[in-house]
Amino acid sequence: MYNFFVNIENKKDGRYFIVGSDFNHIKNVLRMNVGEQFFVSCEGTSDLCELESIETDTVIAKIIEENYQNTDLPIKIHLFQGLPKSDKLELIIQKTVELGVASITPVAMKRSIVKIDDKKKKSKRERWQAIAEAAAKQSKRTSIPEVCDVLSYKEMLGVAKDLDLLLVPYECAEGMAATKDALSKIKGGMSVGIIIGPEGGFEPKEIDAALEIGGKVISLGSRILRTETAAITTTAMCMLYSEMEL
Repeated sequence: MYNFFVNIENKKDGRYFIVGSDFNHIKNVLRMNVGEQFFVSCEGTSDLCELESIETDTVIAKIIEENYQNTDLPIKIHLFQGLPKSDKLELIIQKTVELGVASITPVAMKRSIVKIDDKKKKSKRERWQAIAEAAAKQSKRTSIPEVCDVLSYKEMLGVAKDLDLLLVPYECAEGMAATKDALSKIKGGMSVGIIIGPEGGFEPKEIDAALEIGGKVISLGSRILRTETAAITTTAMCMLYSEMEL
């Protein structure tokens, strides 16, 4: 069943008024008919709706059952991703949104090869946000995660220090005991940060700085993972733990 996101101002009298690109998608791409059902997500809740009518530039959807489903995790995962090469960040955004992250922040780290021109930051972020929205629709999320502005490592630490738990997968970490212990600290309602290094990994000083604000260095196993694999793996670990245990 399809899922669409609508702003609260487009909800009135038990109906959603869907306009813009979603109107075009429903009418001209999906060619949906009156009576067909789909989900509409608005401000973190998802309602079961029925297509009531298609007007000139608006689809009117009648709410059949409010708060029909909640697919978001019982924790808030905030991914801080060291800027990777080529289009790897697009893959990371798509897959971690499917897994349940609440936000993704690209971070310019010491060993990041990619440098984003200031003139391109706005268009880059718009594209990344569009990828997050598409992934949220596909995975039937009840909210669209935010892709934040690119931050320096120092700026990122200023944000991450306020989270309840901060995980730092590091290739030099040994054994899975620390990983198991860190996951066991996850409780419902917590904010969990994940810091992932770029292709070249972390500088030792970056690890020291993360530890100073309470970061927990963990291992992802005995193999060396690519940056995109590490981001997806750590997010999946947190997702599975929270879904199974909370």
